[in-house]
Amino acid sequence: MPSAQRFAALGAVLLLLGGTTGCSLLAVPDARTPGNVAAAVPPRQVVLAAAQALDDAGGARIDVVAEGPAGRRTASGMLVWGDRDETDLSVTDELGTGRLTGRNGEFDLAYQDGAAKHADRAGAESLDPRSGASPDGYAGGWTSWLITSPGSTAYTMVQAGTLGSLGAEQLAGTTVAHYQGSAPVADYFGADKELTAERLATVLAYYRGLGVTTIGFDVWVGPGSRLLRLRETARGSGGTVVTTTDVSAPGEGDATPAPTG
Repeated sequence: MPSAQRFAALGAVLLLLGGTTGCSLLAVPDARTPGNVAAAVPPRQVVLAAAQALDDAGGARIDVVAEGPAGRRTASGMLVWGDRDETDLSVTDELGTGRLTGRNGEFDLAYQDGAAKHADRAGAESLDPRSGASPDGYAGGWTSWLITSPGSTAYTMVQAGTLGSLGAEQLAGTTVAHYQGSAPVADYFGADKELTAERLATVLAYYRGLGVTTIGFDVWVGPGSRLLRLRETARGSGGTVVTTTDVSAPGEGDATPAPTG
């Protein structure tokens, strides 16, 4: 995950560049009056601030849905980052219902009463049931998406390509700002500094084989610079895969993330 220093440095650059990104019709909603617009704010600055705020929170509950030609997958539970690097998600896919757990870069995925399948962070894609059909175990990034902080993903989106405002809309009864962008596949995954050159080549080959040239992305930001939803859209010759993550505070029964400082 990008460090707080990296977020802060990029924020300073964006403040200087300002108008080069195109101003949003909706500033990040005011914490006191949802949807209040004090001034036009470049979309990149808004999303960057939300990514930084989530990074500082140290963890969140995520609810993820991926839908495409191969079917529908879901995941729900806690993701914690920083000093406590932990994952605890209930997942559903073509193998049924399972549980993905992780700590300090080591992950286990088990279905019902079956034995757990183990991998480290670098090999997390091998846990995907579809990984056997793809080179080097890459199967579209589902597992990587689940174990990556949404703030880090938003940071990658900010770095990758264009980003514009779609204005205000309602999300779960709250007025939020909706931002949308896109980037060539090479730029989008190239902005992910966690990928080695070898892994990046594998990822790009995978999407090239599916005829995907551009990745679309959407970000929803609520009052108080709260990152509430992320969406990634990959359209190719074989169809469209849409992955949506809703981000919320831990609920009753969820582990409470420790502050990262």
